[in-house]
Amino acid sequence: MNETSQSHASSKADLLHRELELAWGSPAGLRGMLTVVNHGTLGLRFMVTGLVFFLLGGVLAMLVRTQLAFPDQDFMSPDVYSQVTTMHGTVMMFLFAIPVLEGLAIYLIPKMIGTRDLACPRLTAFGYWCYLFGGIILFSSLLLDMAPDSGWFMYTPLSSGEYSPGSGSDFWLLGITFVEISALSAGVELTVSILRTRASGMALHRMPLFAWYILAMALMIVVGFPPLILGSVLLELERAVGMPFFAVAGGGDPVLWQHLFWLFGHPEVYIIFLPAAGIVSTLIPVFAGRPMVGYGWIVASILITGFISFGLWVHHMFTVGIPQLAQAFFSAASMLVAVPTAIQVFVWLTTLWLGRPRMTLPMLWVLGFLVIFVCGGLTGVMLALVPFNWQVHDTHFVVAHMHYVLVGGMFFPLMAGLYYWLPLVTGRMPSESLGRLGFWLTFSGFNLTFLIMHWTGLLGMPRRIASYESAMGWDIYNLISSVGGFMMSAGIAVVLLDLALHGRFGRLAPRNPWCADTLEWAVATPPTSYTFASLPQVTSRHPLWEFPQLGESIRLGEHERAGAPHGRRELLGTDPLTGRVREIIHLPGNSVWPLAAALVLAVVCISLLVRLYPLALVAFVVAACMLLRWSWENGAHASATPLGDNEPSDPALHSRTPDGPGRWTMGVALLADGAFFLSLLFGWCYLWTVSPQWRMPDVSPLSLPMMIASGLALTLAASWLGRRCRAIVAGREEGLARAFAGIAALGGVHLLLLLTLAVQAALAPTDSAHDAVLWVGLAYLLVHATLATVLMLLQARRAALGLVSARLPFEPGVVLLFWRYHTGAYWILVAAIGVLPRVLGANA
Repeated sequence: MNETSQSHASSKADLLHRELELAWGSPAGLRGMLTVVNHGTLGLRFMVTGLVFFLLGGVLAMLVRTQLAFPDQDFMSPDVYSQVTTMHGTVMMFLFAIPVLEGLAIYLIPKMIGTRDLACPRLTAFGYWCYLFGGIILFSSLLLDMAPDSGWFMYTPLSSGEYSPGSGSDFWLLGITFVEISALSAGVELTVSILRTRASGMALHRMPLFAWYILAMALMIVVGFPPLILGSVLLELERAVGMPFFAVAGGGDPVLWQHLFWLFGHPEVYIIFLPAAGIVSTLIPVFAGRPMVGYGWIVASILITGFISFGLWVHHMFTVGIPQLAQAFFSAASMLVAVPTAIQVFVWLTTLWLGRPRMTLPMLWVLGFLVIFVCGGLTGVMLALVPFNWQVHDTHFVVAHMHYVLVGGMFFPLMAGLYYWLPLVTGRMPSESLGRLGFWLTFSGFNLTFLIMHWTGLLGMPRRIASYESAMGWDIYNLISSVGGFMMSAGIAVVLLDLALHGRFGRLAPRNPWCADTLEWAVATPPTSYTFASLPQVTSRHPLWEFPQLGESIRLGEHERAGAPHGRRELLGTDPLTGRVREIIHLPGNSVWPLAAALVLAVVCISLLVRLYPLALVAFVVAACMLLRWSWENGAHASATPLGDNEPSDPALHSRTPDGPGRWTMGVALLADGAFFLSLLFGWCYLWTVSPQWRMPDVSPLSLPMMIASGLALTLAASWLGRRCRAIVAGREEGLARAFAGIAALGGVHLLLLLTLAVQAALAPTDSAHDAVLWVGLAYLLVHATLATVLMLLQARRAALGLVSARLPFEPGVVLLFWRYHTGAYWILVAAIGVLPRVLGANA
């Protein structure tokens, strides 16, 4: 290329970048900080906030190790010690591990799959603010001397009102529920983005392995978190108003809490492990200098691990008195999950064996992970054996195993990824000498701490005890563990020092400093707000190995959707399987609505904590109105679709088609809703069949004719909406606003009949678990019926304004998904609580 051509290409590239920055950039100052929706900024915020909580959780861990370093210590009182241990586990599991990994995924996934942002950027922002406010509320309990002290798993009845009368358990229940809204938001966002916004040509078999791991993690969050949210809601209702879900005298069962918690808790271990393993699967091919051996085996093991992990929850409940047949089944399942994990380990080792590994700083952390995680996996197989589990249950052996799996399986790969992607974020290289010193101190201190704890566990030392006598023979081992803990802390301090210094003194990083193969290294370092100046087409699993100049051609705008002369934020919407381009997705810009909605939800949380229920109700209604107002700026709304001087027709904007990210987002969100609903049904069936004091009335308090009448109105409305949606797609839009108003009216009839049913039932939810479960089930239906009706009223208004039509058919299909879900859930719940008790009889 001659000098004139180079100058012309550079001028054209500068024009493209200016256009893109105008469309994708954020305002300066405080306004930009509070309204930004860019995935790069929000991903970094998740990670930095998680790092702060990690340091706070680490301080708590050092307080625990100081208390246990010597026998008969009085450094902390037993009550304070219980608060510290509870908060340490809670902070590390809920405020550090999952949010940091989600933040890493939010930052990297668009870059890896060749797109400019996530599919629902405002949802990402909403998730971050919920995480921040929920974490502050939860951690403030420690500063107010009101922290929970029942363990990070909050077993009942220890966490119930009788044995934990203060506000500690309420802080945990409400704060964790608030934080999990954030986790679910990220899970939905990542799932939809990976499935629908990959680069043109990036079929599933060409997707980076890291994206496969994140997809599995996101789906597991969507399905795995709702059981704990339900359990938290039920326990808070029991504590606040006396509904006896977990009280035996009222027909409840405390073991139900354990089932709901571990339905979330054991999948969470793999939710944490899978992204970390994704980091390892990304780094090993790069530093081995060859493609990963057995790509298909890795993908299969990811999916199998995610599936099996949901069948292991009783692995944590072998000592609570469950039947021996169930113990045998869950013991076998717990050992079976080691198979797909072992496949990944062998594939990693084979890739290293066949390649020429470079012992860089990230690889050092990867090798540390392999050593520690394999050891943790072996002790996991030991704990899967019921007789051995009985012997070491609730001892330091379990604590040591958990840290080997979670810290070794998550923290070490996270540090490897941190050092690997740091040049991408900052444009500078970390210090090899400080990095290696930090690694060896951390690795040595970790093993010194937790390897010894296996031995103290075998000697019988229980977990969560504040002190012990010297005669027990545990003192020297606890002292060694405490020394190791402080050595590990010193290693982490060195790593933090490296991070602090490298931004100023680190040498400038060349483009793609590790000779990596994935698309994130084709962007500028540090990345721009729009990530890619043009969107590449992908024909290989290793695009940068096969096309080393791809980054430069992207910068020069030689690929699709270069620039933004129309002012829109555009992505390519691609087929989930083949990666074929289907539509152009246009994204909304920066907005204050996510912050405002999260802030009002924080008011709801605080109001519930201080028992100001009227204020909580008002704030909840305000938050709902804000979310609906946020949804109004969507689809064909002018603020969501600035048209400029042109509108593409082939492919069309997604709001001009019956498909798009909103429909997929609704579908994945309803998957989470369904997990919550099925958990409620599980609780109903469990109490009915297991609780020793369960009382079923001879005559059901629910009117079956009223339930059927309400259901018929709902079914008729959903059927009518389905016909109208098909007519819109076919090009018929006459009387659309009137039809939507009529459907909303039928929804109102359904809602009125359902409300009448609830009033006529005259339930006594504080007297029996039976009525309490019915009350929650009816409340669930009422919330969904109200939302369905309101959404139809909004669609009627939008149709009247011309925002919904045969040319703009997108939104009714999204609402139809919700109506169909509500219809199915309604009839299932009617069958479970209205018909089945009548068929089987009161004493069934």
